[in-house]
Amino acid sequence: MSLEIKVPTVGESISEVTLSRWIKQDGDTVEMDEIIAELESDKATFDLPAEKAGILRIIAKEGDTLEIGAVVCTIEDSDATSAAPAPEADKKAAPAPVNSVSGEVIEIKVPTVGESITEVTLAGWLKADGAYVEMDEQLAELESDKATFELPAEKAGILRHIAKEGDVLAIGSVVCSIEVGANAGGASKASAPVAEQKPAAQSDKSSSYAAGTPSPSAAKILAEKGVDTKSVSGSGVGGRITKDDAQKAEVKKAETAKPAAATGAAPVIAGSRNERREKMSGLRKTIAKRLVTVKNETAMLTTFNEVDMQPIMDIRAKYKDKFKEKHGVGLGFMSFFTKAVCEALKEFPTVNARIDNEEIVYNDFVDVSIAVSAPKGLVVPIIRNAEALSLDGIEKAVIALAVKARENKLSIEEMTGGTFTITNGGVFGSMMSTPIINAPQSAILGMHNIIQRPVAIDGQVVIRPMMYVALSYDHRIIDGRESVGFLVRVKQLLEDPTRLLLGV
Repeated sequence: MSLEIKVPTVGESISEVTLSRWIKQDGDTVEMDEIIAELESDKATFDLPAEKAGILRIIAKEGDTLEIGAVVCTIEDSDATSAAPAPEADKKAAPAPVNSVSGEVIEIKVPTVGESITEVTLAGWLKADGAYVEMDEQLAELESDKATFELPAEKAGILRHIAKEGDVLAIGSVVCSIEVGANAGGASKASAPVAEQKPAAQSDKSSSYAAGTPSPSAAKILAEKGVDTKSVSGSGVGGRITKDDAQKAEVKKAETAKPAAATGAAPVIAGSRNERREKMSGLRKTIAKRLVTVKNETAMLTTFNEVDMQPIMDIRAKYKDKFKEKHGVGLGFMSFFTKAVCEALKEFPTVNARIDNEEIVYNDFVDVSIAVSAPKGLVVPIIRNAEALSLDGIEKAVIALAVKARENKLSIEEMTGGTFTITNGGVFGSMMSTPIINAPQSAILGMHNIIQRPVAIDGQVVIRPMMYVALSYDHRIIDGRESVGFLVRVKQLLEDPTRLLLGV
């Protein structure tokens, strides 16, 4: 008996992974929990363990892009080793026994893909109506609000479409049927050349539904860079556009941008009223739902204040060289803000708490989530026990997380949890905003850009580098007195940084 090893669920926002390499080889004997392969997502790299001991049979290849739940390999019982060569020898004759059951028709239904997912959309058919399909061959591509995944054939036979592309189907709905054994003679003859002529099949990528269709991550890259999918050649299975194809297309576009501009190709006509529609990705729909949920399920308010950044800028100008020489890292603004937040949270612990059903959970530690720019967008890794770190410790933690983010090596654990969030919209030029709470946390601090403005100090108008700061908070747990008091305390600590050193 063999056990299928599938791509595990590694995060709600992750819909696919890439099989970066096999650690164990096909036919190897593996022990339970032994690492057999390395998988890579947009956010993290993680290992795939064996779920039981036995003989490894590889299905997916290195470099393949796999949806969550896709079969990566199988593990056969060790006592089946002696019988292992027999299936290899009889591979070409395998379809005949499968088709020996004539007249049977099975229904292929939408599988259960998660407790919170109630419906999916039939994004596209990978096999045509009336085509012969092998067992476990991918029939269609389904898309939920969290992920895109493929629908496999449960038996070999003739495929009959029931649902249409674009249909929204409830979990358990019938998508298609398979006539097991129908046209068995012709089908078995047709299947043999396909197995023997894989290179020829690959050369006919244009006839496949997947040809020119980007994977979810590839689609996101192409959309962000404005690259037309029609101009990208897919190297994936059936001609599908992979992440690597999308990244190369981005480089190609950058190289050819100047010649295109020089020839004046495709100029935009002033006054044109064209519009175009693009289907929302599952990830974007998930983000949209979460943001709306936070707005609907929390009593969110935002309070503002402004901070005179001159004292911190003076300290940085005076000690930045010595600081870097001693600690090996630069002295940035984020360490001051993180330290000030940790000190203020000691005085206002409710801002660091969260609601769990009908209870308030207080944290005696501060795990600060900090927004970091990554190739695929902003991620929010966490500095654990930030309250125990010095300024140089915080700077080192920020740099380490930023490097991991840029290299797509952040683990799920490094982005899970957090008790308070700091987001810096100022790096993008934002002057003022109302950040949305990062649930289940109860508050988030927004930093903004620094602007030289005239302010009154001791009765005199002077020019100072000022920054607006915003605290969005859940009014169900945090009262106005606490929110305002917290933000005022942060302001005091930033405008008089010696308080951070003295703890006063």
